Amino acid sequence: YIVGRLFDDGERCYLEDIDSVFEWEAYVTFLPHRDAGLVEGEFTDKLKKDIFTTDINALEKADIVVALLTGRDVDSGTAAEIGHAYANKKELIGISANNIKELNTFIWGLFDNGKKILSNINELEQYLDAK
Repeated sequence: YIVGRLFDDGERCYLEDIDSVFEWEAYVTFLPHRDAGLVEGEFTDKLKKDIFTTDINALEKADIVVALLTGRDVDSGTAAEIGHAYANKKELIGISANNIKELNTFIWGLFDNGKKILSNINELEQYLDAK
């Protein structure tokens, strides 16, 4: 399960690059904007429920949750997914994408006190190769 901000093409592209690394390593991935869809047009209650249901089902099935931890602060949806994953004892991997701002201390703690936060995609590739 690959999670992160979805507000612009650059963020979605970075998530897709993360997805490519996992697929190269033969993982089956879930990428919310690809697999549950982006909101276009009216954001109805039915659409919200459908997206939530698809995402939460995929999150609960996931063995690993990878979070892109960028921006002024971690996106609220990303933070909720990280918290859910942590509470359900999923392996968490964070990617800071060389973010210039320090992460929220609580978020940092969820990633094994920062030990599971990687700087970039190259470090992710090395991490997966070592598994």
